[in-house]
Amino acid sequence: MMLRPAVSRPRRPAVRGAGYLFHTQSSSFLSMTEEIFLDAAEYGNAPEVRRMLEELPHLNVNCVNYMGQSALQLAVANEHLEVTKLLLRKKDLARVGDALLLAISKGYIRIVEAILGHQAFADSERLTDSPGQAESHDDFFAYDEDGTRFSHDITPIILASQSNEYEIVHILLTKGARIERPHDYFCQCRTCSEQQRHDAFSHSQSRINAYKGLASPAYLSLSNEDPVMAALELSNELAVLANIEKEFKNDYNKLSMQCKDFVVGLLDLCRSTEEVEAILNGDPDSCQSYETFGKQNHIRLKLALKYEVKKFVAHPNCQQQLLYIWYENFSGLRQQNTAVKVLLVLGVAVGLPVLAFMYWIAPSSKLGKLMRGPFLKFVAHAASFMIFLCLLVLNAADRFGGTTLLPNMTVHDHPSQLFRMKTTPFTWMEILIISWVIGKIWEECKDIWSQDIREYISEPWNLLDFSILAIFMTSFIARLMAFWHAYSAQCYVDEHFSDLSNMSLPSDIQYFQLARINWMPSDPQLISEGLYAIAVVLSFSRIAYILPANESFGPLQISLGRTVKDIFKFMVVFITVFVAFMVGMFNLYSYYLGAKHNDAFTTLEESFKTLFWAIFGLSEVKSVVLNIDHKFIENTGYVLFGVYNIIMVIVLLNMLIAMFNSSFQEIQDDADVEWKFARAKLWFSYFEHGVTLPVPFNLVPSPKSVISLLLGIRGFLCPAPQGKNQESSNDETELNKLRQQEDLSVEASIGPTHHQIMNRLVKRYIVKAQTDKDNDEVKEGELKDIKQDISSLRYELLERQSQDTEMLAELIGQLGDVMRVQQKEE
Repeated sequence: MMLRPAVSRPRRPAVRGAGYLFHTQSSSFLSMTEEIFLDAAEYGNAPEVRRMLEELPHLNVNCVNYMGQSALQLAVANEHLEVTKLLLRKKDLARVGDALLLAISKGYIRIVEAILGHQAFADSERLTDSPGQAESHDDFFAYDEDGTRFSHDITPIILASQSNEYEIVHILLTKGARIERPHDYFCQCRTCSEQQRHDAFSHSQSRINAYKGLASPAYLSLSNEDPVMAALELSNELAVLANIEKEFKNDYNKLSMQCKDFVVGLLDLCRSTEEVEAILNGDPDSCQSYETFGKQNHIRLKLALKYEVKKFVAHPNCQQQLLYIWYENFSGLRQQNTAVKVLLVLGVAVGLPVLAFMYWIAPSSKLGKLMRGPFLKFVAHAASFMIFLCLLVLNAADRFGGTTLLPNMTVHDHPSQLFRMKTTPFTWMEILIISWVIGKIWEECKDIWSQDIREYISEPWNLLDFSILAIFMTSFIARLMAFWHAYSAQCYVDEHFSDLSNMSLPSDIQYFQLARINWMPSDPQLISEGLYAIAVVLSFSRIAYILPANESFGPLQISLGRTVKDIFKFMVVFITVFVAFMVGMFNLYSYYLGAKHNDAFTTLEESFKTLFWAIFGLSEVKSVVLNIDHKFIENTGYVLFGVYNIIMVIVLLNMLIAMFNSSFQEIQDDADVEWKFARAKLWFSYFEHGVTLPVPFNLVPSPKSVISLLLGIRGFLCPAPQGKNQESSNDETELNKLRQQEDLSVEASIGPTHHQIMNRLVKRYIVKAQTDKDNDEVKEGELKDIKQDISSLRYELLERQSQDTEMLAELIGQLGDVMRVQQKEE
């Protein structure tokens, strides 16, 4: 049967001939039949495609046009579902994988379902293998470089996840498709090594594409039982990769932020406290010890604080839950004004010894439970720290108006007493300070024991505490050394002399009789006083730790911390420039000691002092002037000193100020989020059990700890028989099982499980995402649907017209035959 020509239709402005760029494509060798077949598939002429497939058994259904697109790809690209179904019936159909990827990229769900019903996907590995992983002889994907619009590492599930096609992702997941997590960046396995050696760029791109799929909200919400935990861990992993793979830093940071936004979106959809707790706590079945103040341990919140998911922590739903825990047992305090809160703080500070004693005696009493509450624990620790600062101030109270013991004076209590025995012993105020420092050391040791050492070091406040305590202890040890030397000398004097007046002592003993102006620079007491002064300054800076508790001072403290970071960055450039000019000016003037207007730059120390104070305008221009007529050296010094002032004062200092302004403005632009995140970190440090008693009351062992220690010693010295231990362990195991079953039954009777709550939230998130997407594409989608319907209806009408024409022609022919027969009979 001869082919009927295709019905006339408007053509796209596309070049059908073999152009310069496409002369290698097979379109120049297409027959007229194949041209008609491709046009029918592209424009959705289902009747024509059906007729050609039925009447032409040798038709090449895998022929391609000048762009290398087959009939299946053209039908999928133009969303012709009926044509796609007709083509999928052919067993020898090629490039089904490309068609599936194309349908996924355009979001054609019905076409995706139709393609997945093809016999080629009977093997589930087709959904997990990328085009680059398929067999080279297979025609499932197009292997010419310009025959497919997708990278060879893209799998259907990765593409659907990147496009956030929730329904398609769900379909693929139910068929067993999964995204394989990339190996570690430093992995040296055989596969990674070969890929790196073959094409490092493609290897990096394949990793990014995989992470784009893993970080998509569609994949996170549909493939994980606990999407919150998965998103938090993945965001941290991507943030780490951003610092490792600097070339793709922006891509990884964007994906990390996408994971954080997903978690915030889930939290935003919570409608009850139960749902908020489910997100913050995680699955209680996965955590054996989760009771904290009668509430579950907020492990997800702890991860969010660790990974700095600030929008999640600062979200109103999260903040409200934190506020409830913070004022536990003090619920009425939230409605009180500031004066009442200040009076409570002062009352706790004054009665701190009594409260500590009561808690020490009865930790399980009502007062003990109040003391274990986060708010009262914070107030007690803050009051203890303020008392410590007051002790530091009062320790120098006898010198507020000036010291009566001048540097050139010595005093004695009795004739045989050495002068240093008046200055080296510790006063009662210093002994109290030492007790506070030792208590703080014990508290820090317990913190290190309760958490990972790397986590402890990663917190800047812990490093500051460690520095303060180390300096304090070094100061006290130096002071103790000075006292021990003086005491040894005093023992020698008491043994050999009864009166020191007009007595000649050995030089090593006589040293302890000298006034301060005659002490050696390395004297332990001088070193102790210097270190003590540094420790006092750092101790007062520790006040900034509690500032985030206040809304007014919190953002200022955050800005100050960011400024300190900017200073450390700036110091790299500053030190480089400073050392360069310091050494250069020293080399220039080191030969002119005594031949200058002053001693500036003649020694390395003088060079450092002169250049440092020049930053603040306190160095003279005459510092480069020589007393002899060496004009070249002098002029060189003028030039270098001038260039130094220009670079330091005009360039670098203004750059530092600009960095300060940028950091401050960045904090102010998002001040509420930054402050709430910092406050949450402060609050969370007081949520967990332990360290209830503040310093120095924590040095006194409680009866509970003493009993636990005695039981531990008893168990170590007198171990129980093995059989008895086995029986007791079995009894405990059975008891734990019964308790778990009872807890599960109680939870089932009370309300939904964590898994059910997370499913509920995920459904809300998907509905919201699809609604937002439909709202964005409603006009374009509706117009496209109308065009497709009109096109399909047009070809159906044309086909029906053609059939009616044939039928009419056949009836006319039959009528003519009948009339001729009748004429012959007449």
